[in-house]
Amino acid sequence: MLLDMEAELRRLELWRSEPPSAEALRSQQPFCIDTLEFHEWLQFILISRMKVILEADAPLPQASGIVPMAEEAYKENIEQMTVLLEVIQRFDDLITEYHGDPLV
Repeated sequence: MLLDMEAELRRLELWRSEPPSAEALRSQQPFCIDTLEFHEWLQFILISRMKVILEADAPLPQASGIVPMAEEAYKENIEQMTVLLEVIQRFDDLITEYHGDPLV
């Protein structure tokens, strides 16, 4: 799933070789909306942290609701982002399925 996300970001030419500044990564806003583009947040926060979690065999997040933010971030060119949005949806679904739906 993370590899699919990375591959799609690369296909869209949104994958960055240089990380944002340490200051930008310390944002306290959801999705670092004040300091990063959404694709930067995916690469340098979500994917990076999930790799650490998986390598450490640590517990997965309790919930994931990234799709609404992705749809908002990409609303101007949503047709180009269809595959990326599908991958993000699969990630959200995987986390929900792993923990079970708390609303049921």
